[in-house]
Amino acid sequence: MISSNTHINILLIEDEDFDVNRIKKTISYYDARIKVLDTVSNGMAALELVEKDPDKYDVVILDYQISGGLKGEELISKIKEIDPFIQIIVITKMTINITDYNFASSLIKSGAFWYCTKYPGNIEDYIYQPTDFTLSIFNAYEKKNLEKHKLKSDKKLRQNIANILETKKIIGDSKPIQQLIESIDRYAKSDANILISGPSGTGKELVAWNIHFKSKRKYENFVPINCGSIPADLIESELFGYQKGAFTGANSTKPGLFEVANNGTIFLDEVAELPLPAQVKLLRVIQDGEIEKIGRTEKLSVNVRIIAATNKNLANEVNNNRFREDLYYRLNVVPIDIVPLKQRGNDIILLFDYFLNYFSLDLGVDIPEVDEKAKDILLNYKWPGNVRELRNVVQRLILNCNGKIEAKDISDPMILRNHLIMKDETNFEELYQGQVLQLKEMERIFRKKYIAYVRSISNSDSSAAEKLGIAPSNYYRMCKELGFK
Repeated sequence: MISSNTHINILLIEDEDFDVNRIKKTISYYDARIKVLDTVSNGMAALELVEKDPDKYDVVILDYQISGGLKGEELISKIKEIDPFIQIIVITKMTINITDYNFASSLIKSGAFWYCTKYPGNIEDYIYQPTDFTLSIFNAYEKKNLEKHKLKSDKKLRQNIANILETKKIIGDSKPIQQLIESIDRYAKSDANILISGPSGTGKELVAWNIHFKSKRKYENFVPINCGSIPADLIESELFGYQKGAFTGANSTKPGLFEVANNGTIFLDEVAELPLPAQVKLLRVIQDGEIEKIGRTEKLSVNVRIIAATNKNLANEVNNNRFREDLYYRLNVVPIDIVPLKQRGNDIILLFDYFLNYFSLDLGVDIPEVDEKAKDILLNYKWPGNVRELRNVVQRLILNCNGKIEAKDISDPMILRNHLIMKDETNFEELYQGQVLQLKEMERIFRKKYIAYVRSISNSDSSAAEKLGIAPSNYYRMCKELGFK
């Protein structure tokens, strides 16, 4: 709805005084919000005015048969080159057949918004009905505003995506990482399903983010889900949703994550943890492009790109009958393997510096100096928790250091948590300052530190339990006893 305070500014291009007067009278007679600011009699004069102040005019009214200089489709095109948002209404004499398809098509292609025929006679007979003419001016004004708003929205959206890619950029100069970045750029152009493999903490979700926001689906949703964190009896409703009344407690209709990701990307992290019944349903979605919501008989079409990730060898899972072979081949159209951090050489220092800057800025402190011996320790450490562990280490260092990070700071077992359990020559007397604890209490301290370390390098509780080689139920009980939430 156009408000009463709106003023629509018109540039009139007409070389016959009689028609100039009729148009002005028609406009002023029917709506005071439309103002003819300037009138010119040829195309060159019109171009000079538009070039001088492109934002001055909302709508151009153009007589198709003006004499002298530029006219017709050529003039329309040149005006639109100067200001692509300005809308052009073409008026013609009865000598031109406005029902001619070629004539209409050429006007629209050159950039005209609307066109109509001049009728001979008085103001009451002008241009079909005068109300139609003024309505076309209002519609042209609305179209101009919509196009400007869309451009602003598109610019903002592009900037948001650029910001996302900057904050989630992949850091590293090593050959494996450069190959990874090349693969991301290449595979982002297609809609093929991708399977990302690599140890926990290497940044599989980061890779998925980059693929999505470099793809043609970048303006649509990116929906991540950790398949290992959802109980088996809830995974189907989470992925595919349910209808109101489908079961006790279903008080409203819930969209599944595939529905939320429609036209975008869904990221299935820890896909090896999917229960076999859910694997069957996922296979059907990939094959048919349709989902079945619980309690709904009619299927729902979806268009979703699937990026899956796992820290397990899915081929081995297939051989051990824990993962469907047909689903494996559907997901593994394009494989991407991420190497562990210990194989990335000097990337360790690049990542360390990146996180150092990031957390220093976040905490509002000066970036600490880093001793060269400290960097040597970082390079020689095996990083079992990969990039996630390095990130956590940097955060702890900034919280504990006093403006400088030295070798002794990084050697602290509270920084590199497995330093205590991996080295036989640990000096317990120095560590516990002569205090002797009962073996049971010492075992508890050791167990708590070790489980804390394993939790820090694991994506989920089920993954941590697997690393520790214990049943999930025992893991949950042990965590509760040790005070972990």
